[in-house]
Amino acid sequence: MNISLLLPISGILLGGVFLSSQAPINAALARSLGDPLLAACISFGIGFLILAVISAFRGGLPSGSAVASAPWWSWLGGLLGAFYVAIVIWGVPQLGVVSTVAALVFGQVVAALILDAVGAFGLPVQEISWQRVVAALLILGGLVLSRAG
Repeated sequence: MNISLLLPISGILLGGVFLSSQAPINAALARSLGDPLLAACISFGIGFLILAVISAFRGGLPSGSAVASAPWWSWLGGLLGAFYVAIVIWGVPQLGVVSTVAALVFGQVVAALILDAVGAFGLPVQEISWQRVVAALLILGGLVLSRAG
């Protein structure tokens, strides 16, 4: 493996740890509040405040022209993130953390195969190979095994 990839892979692995930890933490908040959507709202609110403070220290807001030049679909990330957080809060108590994360990862990999194959959102095209399909199927197998027994 290329040594220059070690830092980004380590950061993404840590992000995976955080996502797996976030799921039961947010589910506990939802239990306390009695509402998974309110828990998702609070989770996003806290995240917003932290990112706003970090952004302010880094130099503030983008220019109006930078905002106007962004493609319309680039504004959908917040919507997609809100769905993700809410569905995980709802799913963890029913499926457990392992099955929830396995289902999330399988969905991510299937979508990633398609996004790579078509070069979506300006990404470089990467063909769907048999190795990538097998990787997705192995994750699906993990999901199935996580629910067995």
